[in-house]
Amino acid sequence: MKVDAILNAKGREVKTTGPAATLVTVAQRLRMERIGALVVLENGRILGIVSERDIVHAFAADSERAADIEVADVMTRNVISCGPDDSLTRILGLMTRHRIRHLPVVQDGQLQGLISIGDVVKHRLDELEMEAGVLRDSYFAGR
Repeated sequence: MKVDAILNAKGREVKTTGPAATLVTVAQRLRMERIGALVVLENGRILGIVSERDIVHAFAADSERAADIEVADVMTRNVISCGPDDSLTRILGLMTRHRIRHLPVVQDGQLQGLISIGDVVKHRLDELEMEAGVLRDSYFAGR
């Protein structure tokens, strides 16, 4: 299965923010949207990604001032991305190796979607369940 299958199932909408947004604003958006990360865009270009983890680290480091800190000060700048044709096995390895939970999907320099580790695991489990069902059916059909 490919990344594109996940996007077809969950949708391609990506929640974004600008680099000047404050962490308190981003934290409220994450809670309201029930998501774990926002892609940081400026003029349609990906500058970074800000996650719950980034916010927690900022609050732990400077709790008095953290609410007013701008996203640009804490976001992950070296964004690892994937393409719609990447396999879920490759994506799981990438996420595990780099210890990341969200991957922007980019094609021809354009943001196409965002997938999470939860999306990948769910679709991979569905895929394994389907394969097991086919094998089970083949086994019983041959008896």
